Amino acid sequence: MDKFIAYALPGLFTGAAYAIAASGLVLTYTTTRVFNIAHGAFGMVMSFIFWDFSQRQGIPVWLSLILVLLVVAPLTGFVVQRFIARGLGDAPVSVSLVVTVGLFVGLIGLAQQVWEPEPRFVPPFWQDKSFEIGDSIITGHQVITILASIAVAVGLYFLLNRTRIGTAMRASVDNPELLRLFGGKPDTVAALSWAIGMSLSALAGILLVSVVGLDYFQLTLLVINAYAAAMVGRLKSLPLTFIGAMALGLLDSFALGYIDPESWLADFRPVIPPLFLFAVIVLMPTAQLRIGQVKGIVSAPVPSLTRMAVSGAAFMAFVFVATAGMSEANLLRVGAAATYAIVMLSLVLLTGYGGYVSLSQLTFAGVGALAYAKLDEPNLYGLIVSTLIAGAVGALVALPTLRLTGLYLALSTLAFGVLMDKVVFQDEKAFGFGGALSADRMSVFGTTIGSTGNYVLLMAFFFVLCGIGVLILRRGVLGRMLVALRDSPAACGTLGLDARWFRVGLFGISAAVAGLAGALFAGLRGTIGAADFQYFNSLPLLLLAVVFGVTSVTGAALGGIGLMLLPVLQAEEVAGVSLGGLMFVIIGFGAVFAGRDPNGLANLLFKIGRWGQRRIVARVDEATGGSGWSPIGPRTGQHRAAGDDQDGYDDGYDDAYDDGTAAGATSHEPEEAGSVATRG
Repeated sequence: MDKFIAYALPGLFTGAAYAIAASGLVLTYTTTRVFNIAHGAFGMVMSFIFWDFSQRQGIPVWLSLILVLLVVAPLTGFVVQRFIARGLGDAPVSVSLVVTVGLFVGLIGLAQQVWEPEPRFVPPFWQDKSFEIGDSIITGHQVITILASIAVAVGLYFLLNRTRIGTAMRASVDNPELLRLFGGKPDTVAALSWAIGMSLSALAGILLVSVVGLDYFQLTLLVINAYAAAMVGRLKSLPLTFIGAMALGLLDSFALGYIDPESWLADFRPVIPPLFLFAVIVLMPTAQLRIGQVKGIVSAPVPSLTRMAVSGAAFMAFVFVATAGMSEANLLRVGAAATYAIVMLSLVLLTGYGGYVSLSQLTFAGVGALAYAKLDEPNLYGLIVSTLIAGAVGALVALPTLRLTGLYLALSTLAFGVLMDKVVFQDEKAFGFGGALSADRMSVFGTTIGSTGNYVLLMAFFFVLCGIGVLILRRGVLGRMLVALRDSPAACGTLGLDARWFRVGLFGISAAVAGLAGALFAGLRGTIGAADFQYFNSLPLLLLAVVFGVTSVTGAALGGIGLMLLPVLQAEEVAGVSLGGLMFVIIGFGAVFAGRDPNGLANLLFKIGRWGQRRIVARVDEATGGSGWSPIGPRTGQHRAAGDDQDGYDDGYDDAYDDGTAAGATSHEPEEAGSVATRG
């Protein structure tokens, strides 16, 4: 009994902190329909601010706590809702996830810039007081945390059920227009909800900081465990959320005390929260189809087959010339860029075309790399088998969540990434903890590609091959179905399309492309380890794909280069400022503003290119007297009749893309890229 109490007390403390954080998540989601992935990151930043006030500036602890919880945190929540999260509840789930993941990464970079890495300590509250329960001792800080969680639960219950502002909060998500007709202010209510949620995030972070320390990543990722508690309450029930948080804290603590360290179950102790999260998500009730207006996304142009071949050949020629005479180190960097670009192509298919978000795409690349190294078949056969294994794993991840979509599907991939990182990749039968596996360079038809320069060209060739494959799929029936399902699942359901198995196949293909990249990367590096495929690195990969354009092959190529340069810049300083943290800020907050336009910077390049073409045509017309001839081909109806515009892209794109609409399409997407649902 004494042992039970000894482990129950810290479990209650941890569960109480989870409950406070999860309550803030539930509050913001129930009132604005935005799941704030960056909830823990905001708590981390507020903890640093509390340390700055109380320790560095010498402000009394009680006053520092008041300033953070009642001034800084609410003001931050108000600003974030007004200028960033406003309207995200009505946007596709993929958009809101990308924006909040961008905040997640950006806040970590901001903290690294403002507070340089160094040991910091925040003393616990009421540290001189402790209480004995049997043979166990509970500290004053733990008592305060448990009491604070109870106060938060009771306070939120009375706020939402016994006050007019609470009624307005619940009404703002059910029917904001009706609330406005009765004199309510949905925007003000949403801002108040975010202000309270931010204060709860700050409180959870401050209470946990004396246990885990002021660490950018540990403090942020620890609060992610609150996601599981929020899922128990189905993101709407505060009592169930509180129960789920306490159950998770107790389960985690009891596992530490009762599981034999020599047992095989000991490997699962560090991943109990993600296991809990995955189990809760799988047991969630079936998601209903979201009925509403068909809202499309203006997509990047889809080139003709001729343009694909010409662009691919030009890209290969560019890589050949650029890598000629490069050092071995730079060639490895170019190869890494090709790897990331291929993984981002899998996101073009999954997120750009399908509208689904994966938070563990590098994990699938790790599966491909692990399979390639374990098979010990450095040839096309080994590459194909590794790709198929990664695809099968991706399909298996989506299989248990056949009934779920959007947010729950994305969170299941996050849980899967943590499980693979902690249980599989770090196991001695795989990469091992801190270990590595060796892999040989691939041979093609019996010829081993030993030169790094030639191997980089091979990787560039596979990038071109995958890019053409993705574009061909987009041009066909499957591509139109993807866009239709992305824009309006309800409309597709009325037409008899079954999105469930289609989603499993899409995840499988996307994971296979990522696994191909991982297998090629294994051959490039020669030695690979678990650190190469950490799940956290999937977040900046997703953000860079969005910043550069997650709907185009060009965006994937640029994003791969950007992600390759990130560790290089992390080691550099300019005027005493670390470029690594600065790049996290740029990537994170860049994704926040680019999340609503998934075409990203590639879209800007397309516009510049088309503007240049028009200038050339205008000059030629002026020089030839308007004869219709131009160096990019005759501008007559013959090309349109053949299905291509004079610029080599699909018919209907020129006018539709410039205006943002197309004749006969209810979606904002170009007519060529219009969905089956909107075109009948």
